[in-house]
Amino acid sequence: MSRTYEVNLEIAGPVAIWTRGDTGDSPASYPVPTYSAVKGIFESVLFNQVVEVVPTKAEICSPLVYYAYHTNYGGPLRKSGVIDGGGSYQLLATVLMNPCYRLYATLSPNRYQPEDVSSITRSWEQRTTNPLHAFQEIFNRRLKRGQCFSIPFLGWKEFTPDYVGVFREGTCVQNDVNLNIPSMVRQVFPHGLSSDLDYVYDQDVRIVNGVLVYPERSSSHA
Repeated sequence: MSRTYEVNLEIAGPVAIWTRGDTGDSPASYPVPTYSAVKGIFESVLFNQVVEVVPTKAEICSPLVYYAYHTNYGGPLRKSGVIDGGGSYQLLATVLMNPCYRLYATLSPNRYQPEDVSSITRSWEQRTTNPLHAFQEIFNRRLKRGQCFSIPFLGWKEFTPDYVGVFREGTCVQNDVNLNIPSMVRQVFPHGLSSDLDYVYDQDVRIVNGVLVYPERSSSHA
């Protein structure tokens, strides 16, 4: 039987939003990060074109505190007249305050690796007899040193964490949190970096004693 290679980390920060797909232009947060958000957090520490990070579990490690967040939006989704006038509009969101999570994932060969894998990655792959084990070792070293491939964030890029690293001794799972999420966004680009837009949802997602176990595969498509 082949060995399973796992990675995990703890992440915390002042503010987070894991946007619910049904909340429109006043977004509200799920209590836990989506599957794709967890995948992105791990890949912000170490990204490799031939290894896929597969999220398995998220543990809620701080009380769920929601907060009404306001900001002036100046991005490309403004109305053309507002853009032409150099104006912005006020965006209201429901965010989480002081979130903390322990995240878990397994490693597998990338099913959707691009045809133009970089020569550096191919050379690395050929030099190691076990790319998954090598990725795990490099990931753990980078996590302990505080090294990142890109800056991790808690949903929106302006929500940067104040801690990303190995599990801290004082962190505890909020085992009084038991919730049912009828429908939860899983991924938006499920077939790799160059795939087309394809919203994928998981149905009847349950948080039991502060722990969400991500379904092994999506249960429906939008």
